[in-house]
Amino acid sequence: MGCIKLLSLTKKQKIIVYTLLIGSTILFLFPYFWMITSAFKSEAELYAYPPKWIPSKWHINNFIESWTSQPFNQFFINSAIVVIFTTIGQVISCSLIAYGFSRFHFKGRDILFMILLATMMIPWDVTMIPLYMEFNVLGWINTLKPLIVPAWFGSAFYIFLLRQFLLTIPVELEEAARIDGANSFQIYYKIFLPLMKPSLILIAVFNMLTVWNDYLGPLIFLNDQSKYTLTLGLAQFKGVYDVDMSAVMAITTLICIPPLIVFFIAQKHIIEGIGNTGLKG
Repeated sequence: MGCIKLLSLTKKQKIIVYTLLIGSTILFLFPYFWMITSAFKSEAELYAYPPKWIPSKWHINNFIESWTSQPFNQFFINSAIVVIFTTIGQVISCSLIAYGFSRFHFKGRDILFMILLATMMIPWDVTMIPLYMEFNVLGWINTLKPLIVPAWFGSAFYIFLLRQFLLTIPVELEEAARIDGANSFQIYYKIFLPLMKPSLILIAVFNMLTVWNDYLGPLIFLNDQSKYTLTLGLAQFKGVYDVDMSAVMAITTLICIPPLIVFFIAQKHIIEGIGNTGLKG
């Protein structure tokens, strides 16, 4: 729809629209440009006035020295473990729950779904202390379990997105499968899961970005440095090297690379998934 409206504009209007879009893009990308160039600068160039936009010499050693100054390899492994297992848990649990809410009719279904949606209005800060007490009783504090296990019980927002998509699938498709002898799980696994692929990729990317950038959760549940994720490692690194901003920028740049790679690889599926789940305006 937006493309049709854009094609109907006059040449002058298109120039104005594209100028605004390019200007907004430059404005949005400028902090990233400054972060990347600062990561390669020497300390003298970083604090030079007037600022030097491009370093006269690209100091690649800034990345090597800053990464090896702390156990960032271990931090990366911890973050990867949390991201992988939470993403798998969210995809499996949310798709199953959404399938149940959209295709099964049972007493109290709509009430349960409203209660599920109501949990989205509860800030995480409210449940933070009860969760800590619960995980402390289970002996999970200072382990990665509090960051992983809750994802295997689903997320209200992701369940809502998948349910909205499943409601668009014709009932006749499910009835035809039942006539052919398929049970409920076979219908879910062989029919609905392939159809949900774009939406599941969308949820996986959303979850990966959220978990990768999560700081408060690891800060509360993790005490031992060997269990730290990259966000905690970066916070600790900034506390030690707050004067050496080149090193801080180098680590920040490296941490930003995996989410960007995931986004660019999956952007086609993200757009398709947004269309399928009805998030588009």
